[in-house]
Amino acid sequence: MQQAASEIPFLAPVPERERLDWLRLIRSRRVGPATFHRLLAEHGTATAALEALPAIAGAAGIDGYEACPIPVALKELAAGRARGASLLCWSDPAYPPALREIPDAPPVLWVQGDAALLARPMVALVGARNASSLGLRMARKLATAMGEAGYVVVSGLARGIDTEAHLAALDRGTVAVQAGGVEVIYPSENATLAGQIAAVGCRISEQPMGLVPQARHFPLRNRIVSGLAKAVVVVEAAARSGSLITAREALDQGREVFAVPGHPFDPRAAGCNQLIRDGAMLVRHAADIIEAIGSVRPGASVPRTDPVPDPPRRPLYEIAAVHNLILERLGPVPVPEDQLIRDLSLPAGRVAQELVTLELDGRIQRDPGGLVSRPV
Repeated sequence: MQQAASEIPFLAPVPERERLDWLRLIRSRRVGPATFHRLLAEHGTATAALEALPAIAGAAGIDGYEACPIPVALKELAAGRARGASLLCWSDPAYPPALREIPDAPPVLWVQGDAALLARPMVALVGARNASSLGLRMARKLATAMGEAGYVVVSGLARGIDTEAHLAALDRGTVAVQAGGVEVIYPSENATLAGQIAAVGCRISEQPMGLVPQARHFPLRNRIVSGLAKAVVVVEAAARSGSLITAREALDQGREVFAVPGHPFDPRAAGCNQLIRDGAMLVRHAADIIEAIGSVRPGASVPRTDPVPDPPRRPLYEIAAVHNLILERLGPVPVPEDQLIRDLSLPAGRVAQELVTLELDGRIQRDPGGLVSRPV
């Protein structure tokens, strides 16, 4: 049975002479984060775990097992120092406290930039790489507002939503989690942004220095993004995307999950709408997030992105009555929306609002030319 990292019965800074052994242990063949933590709990130190590895491997039927060679680990440490990166171990006081709680927390992290940001409360903003202009605008507004509320914004340095979130949060604190080595910038178009984050924010990675990311590395990165954060906000995401992997990781880690709704015909909104259907909290503006998780800075003003104040809440029976009136007047033949509003003799804003709700529910459809109808 694997032991969670939070169950290891000690927490003290790793002495400098043992950091090499920590790195050797996690870089050894068949040793992942969960196995690392189990070995550390069973043997007390990384040095003792390394000594026990060949016998453990032999008992599992693996002959001739060798741990990561000392020169390989020394080369990685030298590469990190040459790049101005520091090695942070799981039991170091500066290790992110929220990330330490997850069962498969990275035993080591390479850090470039302001490591003090890792101790502050974070919110993750993730989403589509091919984001829409509205999605990018929403990411900017949310990242700015969450920074003003005292949160560090964490994301994955990808193009699209991640890029906008980092840019908007640069002056208040942002952390970029990388899928490859901490000095390997992917995508390359974000090289300038990565440099800015290293200067005023923080970049981190659990992978060896120099590693070029492959597809299998991105889900591992995603668990760190969600593990660092108090909440994960998905701005735009396709039905099958890395952002949904991050959301699932967040749920497994006990984090709050939020999603920005979108038009049902836009494939970039399919993932967010699915998350909301399955119980994620709907986000209209940053105030929705703050109301759920609180503000780091007491009394912080969180601007809404809505152009108008929220309408007063109406009883469900009133909403249902309006829905029935709309559906009774619609059939498979499209009719002009303005004609429908005149026929109902209701305020245009009220009808438009309920038409959006019915459209999201799939009970009506919009047709070209401002026409609406009921699906056959």
